[in-house]
Amino acid sequence: MKTACVLLAEGFEEVEAITPIDYLRRAGIDVRVLGVSGRTVVGSHDIKIDADQGPEGLTGDYDCVVLPGGGRGADNLAASPSVVELVRRQFRAGKLVAAICAAPAVVLHGACGILQGRRFTCFPGLESKVTGASFSEDRVVVDGNLITSRSAGTAGEFSAAIAQALVGADASRELAGKVLLRR
Repeated sequence: MKTACVLLAEGFEEVEAITPIDYLRRAGIDVRVLGVSGRTVVGSHDIKIDADQGPEGLTGDYDCVVLPGGGRGADNLAASPSVVELVRRQFRAGKLVAAICAAPAVVLHGACGILQGRRFTCFPGLESKVTGASFSEDRVVVDGNLITSRSAGTAGEFSAAIAQALVGADASRELAGKVLLRR
């Protein structure tokens, strides 16, 4: 069974975290929700989520690491040395890294330095913070083992792209059909 972890830091965008958790589990992927600073994490709209594990889960091995956005959430992910190490380790191993909204610019580029020479997308306006990479206005961009997306409104497409990368196009189409996702 494929595995994924969704990283939650204080101020995360709830839709960008919950949608991948839900959709990837529906697609048969073993998803672990990791709280970067502890087991209970508060999102940008004051929704509290109890993570499966706290920061100790950041040392695990996963097929995919998912980084939700939210301005404060992305900043808090980027400020965590454990998150940066996990993302870099994942990326170097050729495993999937998926980031949405502010996370591609703030975490992948700013903290981890892994967007160099890659195609990406992010929340409108944040692309100005990224140099050495090719920005696209597409809602979801897949470039090898890197998947990026724009915002809460693209979370379903983002999640379907992750599912496709992990368990195949047929499983992703089936997922999209079950949730009536437009593709």
